[in-house]
Amino acid sequence: MKEYDTQTLKKLQKVELEILKDFMDVCDRHNLRYFGIAGTCIGVLRHKGFIPWDDDIDVAIPREDFEKFLQYAQEELSEKYIVMNARNNENYPLMTTRLMMKGTKFREYALAHIDCPLGIFLDLYPFDHLSDDPKKRKKQMRKAWFFSKLLILRSIPKPVLAFKGWKAKVVHGICAVVHYGMVVLHISKKWLIDQCEEASTRHNDEINSEYVDFLCDTTPDMNIYAVKDLYPLQQLDFEDIKMWFPKNMHNNLTNMYGDYMKLPPEEKRKNHYPYELVFKEE
Repeated sequence: MKEYDTQTLKKLQKVELEILKDFMDVCDRHNLRYFGIAGTCIGVLRHKGFIPWDDDIDVAIPREDFEKFLQYAQEELSEKYIVMNARNNENYPLMTTRLMMKGTKFREYALAHIDCPLGIFLDLYPFDHLSDDPKKRKKQMRKAWFFSKLLILRSIPKPVLAFKGWKAKVVHGICAVVHYGMVVLHISKKWLIDQCEEASTRHNDEINSEYVDFLCDTTPDMNIYAVKDLYPLQQLDFEDIKMWFPKNMHNNLTNMYGDYMKLPPEEKRKNHYPYELVFKEE
């Protein structure tokens, strides 16, 4: 996999920061909650901004505020941005939403052959309530995650894997069988999306639940936050702005990364180097 040259990566981060500022402006004016998660949390704690080799920004929004933001974005940001998610374009195979700058292109290798426009983006993760009943919570998490992976396989018969060799060949074979099986059976992408959203949102009426999460990531629990660790949000310096973050990020980041304050070896400093990258003409 190729690596960015310093100038290109800095230019990309600058555009992403511009998208973040426009997003935050809408949220702040309409009193919508949002907060950095995952690598963006590590960045703010360890570097007070981007992880030096990172090429994206991860932002979570409680589902109630997320739905409001989608409406405000359509009304206020449509000249400059495209809101991309599976609802708007069934060929987009992820359950995240991207706020993408018009006139740009950013297409990862994993999504190289997806039939939908992809630009430089801010990654938005709608957070939902989990059931306080362990059995119901496990069922909710399992279903949402399972259907999110079927959605990916419905569009991508040979997904990019983190490993190679005979194991990758076996997994790719299974993925291809599942993909073409869904095609032959006419399993619609919309149905998969609906199943995933139903599971994700089924306990959102339990507003006092103990945990919230985005269930459709690499694992269903990697983004889980105890509400007591989340609120009240705190503002921290991220590059040249102040951005909202969870009150206590330690438990989540330790679960995801282990010793997150320690710099990983160079061979493990990963990003999403794109198959296609085009900046907006100035």
